[in-house]
Amino acid sequence: MTPHTSTPGRAPAAATGFLVGGAAGFLLTEAVAVLVSLGRGEPLDVGGGSLRAVVVAAVLLCALAGALVGLRRAGRPGGPRPEGGS
Repeated sequence: MTPHTSTPGRAPAAATGFLVGGAAGFLLTEAVAVLVSLGRGEPLDVGGGSLRAVVVAAVLLCALAGALVGLRRAGRPGGPRPEGGS
């Protein structure tokens, strides 16, 4: 097995990153919807069509990005780094 697949703790880190990224994506889409509705003066309707697909895609992309960040952080050797380290 390669070191990347045998590192313990990668699956929980990826799952946590997926959930946190999805929550961040949801908050991002809600914030954009509020700003758009304030600018237009009426609520944003996501009843169907392409706008719904954009909202779902944004949440999924944020969730996948969170999972990738979780995997990368779990794969780092040595644990937390000192402040200012790279």
